Amino acid sequence: MIDHIPAVLYGEPSQKVYLFVHGQCGCREEGLAFAEIACPAGYQVLAIDLPGHGVRKGEENRFNPWTVVPELQVILKYMRSCWASISLRANSIGAHFSMLAFADEELHKALFVSPIVNMERLINHMMQWADVTEQELETRREIVTDFGQTLSWHYLTWERQHPMQSWRCSTSILYAGRDNMTSRETVEQFVAAHSAMLTVMENGEHWFHTPEQLAVLQAWEKSQM
Repeated sequence: MIDHIPAVLYGEPSQKVYLFVHGQCGCREEGLAFAEIACPAGYQVLAIDLPGHGVRKGEENRFNPWTVVPELQVILKYMRSCWASISLRANSIGAHFSMLAFADEELHKALFVSPIVNMERLINHMMQWADVTEQELETRREIVTDFGQTLSWHYLTWERQHPMQSWRCSTSILYAGRDNMTSRETVEQFVAAHSAMLTVMENGEHWFHTPEQLAVLQAWEKSQM
């Protein structure tokens, strides 16, 4: 436990570490597959359970930036006391939370898989998918969609009030050509703005899970070590 946050640490003692941040429906144990690549390269891997995930599934309505961002900052403060070189490996919305939390921090590098790089744009797209207007969302405050996501007026306004101001970390991205959460245009705009490196699996999906997709993911991770 780091403060109240469940964590697992993989690898032999080292001065170099990756923080593994899972996405929606993920858990800290997902860090094991990455650790099997990173640890032989001389890194340790610290993976955590975000609110409402893993052993924290009983924590409802807390998987949001105003809860997660302060937690990630607590984690990084702890890591600063233990490791000289800290890098980041994050999935999907975990990348979004991490960029908000660490915008002003000096990290060695970041590896993002299917990152959400513009949450306001994604929320607007989900509103279009659900045929919900901004006025309707403001009036109703929350709307549960038929595709499993809950649209929240508080969430939308929070994102507008807390845009990512900067991201200075050297970043590499693995993106899926069939990602339905972040458009190619959106990720390319982020790459251009932040001088990131982009690798695309054209027939991949937002969630890398098939044997072919996982093989591409693992090969990409190995190439980043």
